Amino acid sequence: MTYFSDTRIAYPIHRNLPSLTQMLSIRKQRRQLRKMDARALFDIGLTRTEAVEESRRPMWDVPAHWLR
Repeated sequence: MTYFSDTRIAYPIHRNLPSLTQMLSIRKQRRQLRKMDARALFDIGLTRTEAVEESRRPMWDVPAHWLR
């Protein structure tokens, strides 16, 4: 008979990670940013390249000041 031991690994709580709700909101915003036309990007001061780079970032990759 084979027994499996329950080995639980304790992971540290990362306070700098956004919540799931925040991550989903960030993902939605980045998808919308990707769809913006040149005029709208100009209005917010971004180039197409900057918008594409931002939209490719993972949803948990946000500046710390966004999480306050």
